[in-house]
Amino acid sequence: MSDIDQNKLRKIDLTLLLVFLGLMRHRKAVLVAAELGLTQSSISHSLRRLREIFEDPLFLRRAHGLEPTAVAGALEPKIRQIVETLNQTLSAPGKFEPEKSERIIRIAGRDNVLSRLVPPLISRLDIAAPQMRLSSLELGRDAAMRAVSDGDIDFAIGYYWEYGKELMSDILYTEEYRVIARKGHPLFREELTVESYIDARHILVSEVGDMSGIVDMTLEKTGLSRRVVASVPLFFPALATVAQSDLIGTLPKSLVEKFAPVFDLEWRTPPIEIRTFTIQALRHRRDEKNPFHTWLLDILKQCAEIDRTPPAERPASHQRDQV
Repeated sequence: MSDIDQNKLRKIDLTLLLVFLGLMRHRKAVLVAAELGLTQSSISHSLRRLREIFEDPLFLRRAHGLEPTAVAGALEPKIRQIVETLNQTLSAPGKFEPEKSERIIRIAGRDNVLSRLVPPLISRLDIAAPQMRLSSLELGRDAAMRAVSDGDIDFAIGYYWEYGKELMSDILYTEEYRVIARKGHPLFREELTVESYIDARHILVSEVGDMSGIVDMTLEKTGLSRRVVASVPLFFPALATVAQSDLIGTLPKSLVEKFAPVFDLEWRTPPIEIRTFTIQALRHRRDEKNPFHTWLLDILKQCAEIDRTPPAERPASHQRDQV
């Protein structure tokens, strides 16, 4: 006990630690006050106490907000670990009762994944947890993983071929591809061949604006290439563009077979073999034994099973995660 500064420990309370982490994340006192349900005066008072305890300014005022000092940056991982340990200690013994919970579920993913999971998730919440609410964000891979790590969301859902040791992955479903074109497109009047496929004009979905993806990597292995003339960051703009042009797209199967009728599109199986990919639910290891996250993961797996038997491919007479 001789190495423990008891005076400083007596000055610390959990609210101070939450204020510190909130300021590190938002860099603005007004946002932290709203998040924690405190007044701005309380945030200012907490910051003064933190500066006294750690004998450092911690945050410097700038035009854009508060800038953490080097001491604050070094403290953040230690304080986050303390708060996570306390949270686990407090929540581990409890039993989650969804029918009584007023919690907000927070998930993130690309628009193709959300369009598959959000509708059945809402339906299940109406029955199993009528007081709970759902907040979903359209986030790319890196942003979604950061949000899980920061505790801003419960699950990041998508294709994650690599993630840090602090995150856990559970597979929801396996996805493959379909080729789409507007109704009456000359490409689909005959059998879709490799030659006719690569000669067509393609649209690509890439969250970072790339002009090549998994299809191009697959073609390159056989010495072939296609003509990508447009790139969009989301899947639904790709569907809308294909519906109003002569471009074709190669998009996830579950998205195509559900929404092609809505956009009046036709689809075919690709004439090349493109590797499948898994859609995963990522959570932080701190939530591995959290009853709420265990329950939510089970619900997400149930939602992923919806419409697992897709409609048959239309006959020719009728009809990376970057693709």
